Amino acid sequence: MKTTSLSHKHIELGAKMVEFAGYQMPIQYSGIKDEHMCVRNQVGVFDVSHMGEFIIKGKGALELVQWVSSNDAAKLTPGKIQYAYLPNETGGVIDDMLVYCLEDGVYMLVVNASNIEKDWNWIKSQNKFGAEMHNISDKTTLLAVQGPNATKLLQHFTDFNLDDVKYYNFVKGKFAGEENVLISATGYTGAGGFEIYFENNAAENIWNELMKQGENYGLKPCGLGARDTLRLEMGYCLYGNDIDDTTSPLEAGLGWTTKFTKEFVNSTNLKNQKEQGVANKLVGFEMPEKKIPRQGYEIKNADGSVIGKVTSGSLSPMLNRGIGMGYVPKELSKEGSTIYIDIRGKLIEAEVIK
Repeated sequence: MKTTSLSHKHIELGAKMVEFAGYQMPIQYSGIKDEHMCVRNQVGVFDVSHMGEFIIKGKGALELVQWVSSNDAAKLTPGKIQYAYLPNETGGVIDDMLVYCLEDGVYMLVVNASNIEKDWNWIKSQNKFGAEMHNISDKTTLLAVQGPNATKLLQHFTDFNLDDVKYYNFVKGKFAGEENVLISATGYTGAGGFEIYFENNAAENIWNELMKQGENYGLKPCGLGARDTLRLEMGYCLYGNDIDDTTSPLEAGLGWTTKFTKEFVNSTNLKNQKEQGVANKLVGFEMPEKKIPRQGYEIKNADGSVIGKVTSGSLSPMLNRGIGMGYVPKELSKEGSTIYIDIRGKLIEAEVIK
């Protein structure tokens, strides 16, 4: 297994370590619910250095990004970020990603850990524009500092006014005495905060400084377990669960990041699908009983016919009831619709929610 530059710190803190996407990663420290509530109410820090980072620059850089990305990178200016996905040629999603405009003609794509090699090979195969490509994944440490106290905590380490950094924008400079740190107003929790990127040799210093100063703000280290429950409460897609190589991005609700103002991989077919309308839609649902809809459970209609499967499901720490996501026929996708989750042979009613 691969390790991150901070794996030894997680072990020292007693984290429960697991294999995830080929990396040794912390799944939890004090417990998933405790960490989840800490992020919602105070501030938590996640080591997500297993994520992948690619630099695309030079002649043809914008053209390559435009071709492989669903979103319109031409609208990006230095300091701006877009959410996008990599469409494949058969109507599915290779991966979802963030696109950073580091400077004019220089982009950073941030991709999922499990897809680093697949994404790299795909983008490389599409590089008919002569763009320069660099995979900096193994050189980069990424921490997500999330929660209502995140800005106050991080402000101690930078001269940038973080209150001025708007959502999906970033600044780059000195942080905790370290140079070349990218501070990004993004995250995967819905609790607000930042993600900070830096070179591996700065990792131990930045982690130690965060943990020391964080005592004043209720900071706790958090694992991938809480990261998953937090993103599910917000309805954020997880690659491999809610979207994959076979799922339509339009059925997954990613039409807002699909820009037909330009040509990109499979754009003609996706545009036709948009015009014709989709048959299914990815929805969020809530269980009226304290039942947990696990991934893979069948979704049924009132007649007991199978109409889909749960793609993500858990007990919501905030609501203290089961929540989930799954694809259902369009006619059952409206808010307030009733669907049924088959839990060990018993049909449990669930309500489609926003």
